[in-house]
Amino acid sequence: MRAQAAIRRPAIRGLGGAWVLAAGLALGGPAPAGAFDLFGLFGESEEPLQPSATALPYDVKMRGADDDALVTALQDASSLYKLRREPPPDGEGLARRGEADLRKLPEVLEGYGYYAGRAAVRVGDVTLAGEASLDRAARSAETDRGRALVPVKIAVDPGPLYHLRRVAVLDRAGRPLPPELIPERLTRIEPDTPARSAAVLAREAAVVDRLRGLGHPFAKVVTRDPVVDDAARVMDVTLTVDPGPKAGLGPVAVRGAEGVDPGVIRSFIYTEPGDPYAPKALADMRKALAKVEALGSVRVREGEALDAEGNLPIFVDLTERPQNLIGVSARYSTVDGPGVRATYTNRNLFGGAETLRIDADLYYLGNDLYARQRKLAGIESNGLGGRLGATFVKPALWGSRTDLVMSAFAGREAQQSYVVDAGGGTVGLRQRFSDTFFAQLNVEGQAGRSQDALGKVDYRLVGLGASVAYDSTDSLLDPTRGVRLTASATPYAGFLGSDPAIFVAKAQGSTYWALDEEARYVLAGRLGFGSISGASLEEIPANIRFFAGGGGSVRGFPFRTLGPRGPFGLPVGGKSLLEASVEARIKVTDTIGIVPFFDAGTAFAGALPDFDERIRTAVGLGLRYYTGIGPIRVDVAFPLDRIKGYREPPAALYISLGQAF
Repeated sequence: MRAQAAIRRPAIRGLGGAWVLAAGLALGGPAPAGAFDLFGLFGESEEPLQPSATALPYDVKMRGADDDALVTALQDASSLYKLRREPPPDGEGLARRGEADLRKLPEVLEGYGYYAGRAAVRVGDVTLAGEASLDRAARSAETDRGRALVPVKIAVDPGPLYHLRRVAVLDRAGRPLPPELIPERLTRIEPDTPARSAAVLAREAAVVDRLRGLGHPFAKVVTRDPVVDDAARVMDVTLTVDPGPKAGLGPVAVRGAEGVDPGVIRSFIYTEPGDPYAPKALADMRKALAKVEALGSVRVREGEALDAEGNLPIFVDLTERPQNLIGVSARYSTVDGPGVRATYTNRNLFGGAETLRIDADLYYLGNDLYARQRKLAGIESNGLGGRLGATFVKPALWGSRTDLVMSAFAGREAQQSYVVDAGGGTVGLRQRFSDTFFAQLNVEGQAGRSQDALGKVDYRLVGLGASVAYDSTDSLLDPTRGVRLTASATPYAGFLGSDPAIFVAKAQGSTYWALDEEARYVLAGRLGFGSISGASLEEIPANIRFFAGGGGSVRGFPFRTLGPRGPFGLPVGGKSLLEASVEARIKVTDTIGIVPFFDAGTAFAGALPDFDERIRTAVGLGLRYYTGIGPIRVDVAFPLDRIKGYREPPAALYISLGQAF
């Protein structure tokens, strides 16, 4: 059913405005094409029909409406317009199309708030008005067979726009529902709100959503009673609502994905029987199960009746993804250089949704700004870097919400100002408290050699780390609402064998705020902090120190170059970090967006930020192309405070998949 037809007319009006329709139909001669391009009835690329001896092609004109949305709705409802490229075989068929329009077009006008609106149709030289006129119109149309297009005119007189004055919500007994169920904001009408069916249906949906959110799964609107006041040109609407019983969540029945351990699947369902019913709980259930890489589609259905305990049964239908996945990706930045990554993932290694992921990454410093200084400092590097890593996750140990996480890596990190050859690994236990929050304990270690302007460091780090993460965002690659927070602390203690003995702490948070329901306008902000204590700067390996700059930090500056400088003007990093970003993500169309942004940050020599040191800033403009898996990001960034002699480019280009943060 079309939304425009959802509001019934409570009374039949008089024939005011009929003379306007008559005048519109009586206009002689064809109208200029430009007069109809406004309505979108004809495009210059549409070939005109030709007279035919076996059918009755016609030329349809429409007058009277000047609202683009209304015109589109009239076109969609008009049989004469929609079928204009499919001529009827005879005059009766053409007249019947006009008769159908006389029924449907007034409903469209009412749906858009024009309750005194009128529509008239003329076929040939006959204005349709009752059954007798159909025969005359059919005969008139037949006179043009084989010699001309049948002239068809539609005249629309919208009349005055009516406004919505009042919305009342009552129970079946005719009593207003209490404010704790239906707050005043749901029925408050802003001045000059058009009395359109879409506005009323939106109120209905808001009322039902409110009741369902309060634990009433079977809430529904029983009747809708609109009353139109022609004298005041307003409409009042009374909604009779049945909230239905309040319910809890019942048992969850899982079907499908037979190749995955059911105990693992159930560990990602965080609700318990008897928990309050809420649509958000079901949405969170779907979101949590979708994070299991072995699972494909996830469908969560509600039961049709409550069980004996007053709970609503829940049904989850699952499918499996292909077990093996091979991927290749590429990236490019004008200051960070090109890179390529290949991955192999097994999503269900032993039948318990275990994931094994192997990554191979290779990159090159495309715009090698510090090659000469590195050579003077004795740093051996040709700009090539790479890393081979593996990650294994065993979820739901013994059916619990505890996951085993293991990883290992080896490679060369080649940056503008240092080179590190290293290898290491991590073994950790991750506890999932909910779909949005988890904590993790790690034993981690790495060893290697670091070369930078401060010299060479052979290091060995063994630490006991702890981290927490909270993520309430609505999307991994393109968040529009919610918050992300991560924090970690790792003491690399000397008694564990670490050399140097240091303490590393990191924290980062980002928030996303959609300014409209469709999330076409989103404000996003990010703040990051880091600190290292326990050793002097030259004792700390370069890859452990903090640097700012790059596509995920302060855009416009080369990757990991912002912070204290050492011999030969080479960046040497710092013992603390502070950086921030602000973006306005604006969708111009459904697939194209622009993103103005501002970044700021740097690394500091001390274990805590020193605001007397210079904080670097940049501005830029991004382009987004939105795909089914996430936005393709193209950012152009401009440093605002380049320092003479620091070899910082005037601009930088970044291309990648997903938002910057």
